[in-house]
Amino acid sequence: MHEYTSTARVWGLSCPGFPEEVSRARRWTRDILRGSPLAEDAELIVSELSANAILHTASGREYGSFHLAVAVSAQVVAVSVTDDGGTATAPKVEQQDQDAEHGRGLRMVSAIAHRVVVHDSDQGHTVTAELYADGPLGGHPC
Repeated sequence: MHEYTSTARVWGLSCPGFPEEVSRARRWTRDILRGSPLAEDAELIVSELSANAILHTASGREYGSFHLAVAVSAQVVAVSVTDDGGTATAPKVEQQDQDAEHGRGLRMVSAIAHRVVVHDSDQGHTVTAELYADGPLGGHPC
């Protein structure tokens, strides 16, 4: 973000619920945050949240989709993934056995991000992960 810009810039992307769209979501995030010290963490978070949307919600069903948002301000990068719902409960961090093959994604996101918020609605779930910078962020020019 440009050092003189005081408000957040927000980008959005909608993807069909196909597994190959996770790599598209990562590339899109990487392109927006190019030059930011938080780019790699944000890319990993987007990858995990997008994969979770496809694997565990209606987003991965026929005609399903998921939606991404990246907001960049002088000190914070917030990445959000919204799914199509279709599950009885909202996403949550669970304690898993070390040998478990699944269930570590949201826990990993919580370990990387400074803050994770889950918003549940009738239309789906939105998981937002916030990353805080020590100094002004680089990244996409304004």
